[in-house]
Amino acid sequence: MKILIRRCRFITEKEECYSISKFGKLTGLSPYTLRYYEREGLIIPQRDKNDRRYYTKQDIGWIGFLLHLKGTGMSMNEIKKYVELRAQGDNTISQRKELLQQVQTNSLSRINEMKMHLEVLNHKIDWYEGKLDHSISEEFADYLKRFE
Repeated sequence: MKILIRRCRFITEKEECYSISKFGKLTGLSPYTLRYYEREGLIIPQRDKNDRRYYTKQDIGWIGFLLHLKGTGMSMNEIKKYVELRAQGDNTISQRKELLQQVQTNSLSRINEMKMHLEVLNHKIDWYEGKLDHSISEEFADYLKRFE
């Protein structure tokens, strides 16, 4: 299978262009997902003279950032809002910063909650180990009280 990589005619730096399948391989996203992101307005691929999508290295960076936002638990509506604000230019920097700070706060809250859940899970594993080696005879609820 030949991978389509072209030199972009309309970009002065003669940057490489990637077909949707090659771009998908570079980003780890399926062409279906890329088309979905396009429909949602998150990415805007360029089009060649035959109306085929193509992407550049700059698009790889943008997708990477969108995936980081998604990885924080940011909702699709929040990501869309961020993209809309970004498209409006530098006069929305404070709004974008505020949005990202809210996402940061929410992410840290979820991380702390997950740490609490993992702590209980670790105690349960330790309790099972104690039950198996007969070093613990108490019930789990009583065992947990040791750590309060």
